[in-house]
Amino acid sequence: MTLPKIAIPSVDEQIDVLTRGVVDLHPRELFRKKLERSYATQTPLVIKTGFDPTAADLHFGHTVLIEKMAQFQRLGHDVVFLVGDYTALIGDPTGRNSARPPLNEAQIRENAATYTAQCFKILDRDRTRVEWNSSWLGKMSFNDVITLASRYNLGRMLERRDFRQRFEQNQQIALHEFLYPLMQGYDSVMLKADIELGGHDQIFNLYMGRHLMEAYGGMEPQAVLTVGLLLGLDGVDKMSKSKGNHIGITEEPDDMFGKVMSVSDELMASWYPLLTGKELDKESDPLAAKKNLARLLVERFHSVAAADDTFGWWEAGRPPRNVDEVRMPKGPLFSVVLKAGGATSGSDARRKIAQGGVSLDGERWSDAVKEVPAGTYLLQVGKKWAAKIIVS
Repeated sequence: MTLPKIAIPSVDEQIDVLTRGVVDLHPRELFRKKLERSYATQTPLVIKTGFDPTAADLHFGHTVLIEKMAQFQRLGHDVVFLVGDYTALIGDPTGRNSARPPLNEAQIRENAATYTAQCFKILDRDRTRVEWNSSWLGKMSFNDVITLASRYNLGRMLERRDFRQRFEQNQQIALHEFLYPLMQGYDSVMLKADIELGGHDQIFNLYMGRHLMEAYGGMEPQAVLTVGLLLGLDGVDKMSKSKGNHIGITEEPDDMFGKVMSVSDELMASWYPLLTGKELDKESDPLAAKKNLARLLVERFHSVAAADDTFGWWEAGRPPRNVDEVRMPKGPLFSVVLKAGGATSGSDARRKIAQGGVSLDGERWSDAVKEVPAGTYLLQVGKKWAAKIIVS
């Protein structure tokens, strides 16, 4: 089925949208020239963004780039979600002080399957072109690799900060790591990219695409657009599954909401523009703004209903969900706790009550021998155990 074309709006309209949250835009003049040509002919630009499936599932850090892709898509351009299944065999050396441990092809394919399914939580499935760079990199002969390697100077490669620091500190740099930026740049040649998007830390690799596009047949080089990096939950390193500081976009609504609420006010303020495209009002209440962000993200990756339910659960004090139901006769509190399974003995139940760890419907009870009246209650013992009890 051929989809109807989207009318490409004026250049100024596009620039107003596309430059929001951008860190690097190079060269700006070429970027505008490409947009002007596209508008005049109503011909979509090819927007390339690569994702190496080095771990399963997309996280919030990935979505900063994917949201920018969606902006281009809504403005009528062709976006290419490039799965770096071949580059993942090496692993991007950006920000690394050692070579990445290798992944096998089965792991990469398994990880990539989650990426290509989950990206459509943001992108329009029918208007997204998914490519795998093994389609061309996997077919290269050794002679092709030699030709590719001859297109760039080793001295320039060592100027890259990651490599330079490791070289100066006498840390190992494996030869295959030098191939990574060349391979990423060659992807742009094969896709004939007009614009490549990436994180700010990717600037060397993105410029490599510009260099190689001119080196291979003198095609017009791509423009480069980068976005800021989303710091992880630790507030120190960029969000990464390998560092365990991430929030996955398929996490359960309660977990997603709770993790957003756990970040510092300072980190939340930096997340806000990257994840919403809007600056946070400096006069806003930090707690209210954090709840708003958490609710918005649950709604984005799940549904309005899930966001409403999770927000209500949070405001109610996060009561346990999906608890067992237990029926019993009236009796003293310690006996009710014991029969419900919240204690191992009568003395254990009394101890937990005395320590203030027992509540009924959110109200803490401290009298172990007080009779629990007939009714239905949520019995909580400590922070992790709960049951629905029906007393008659």
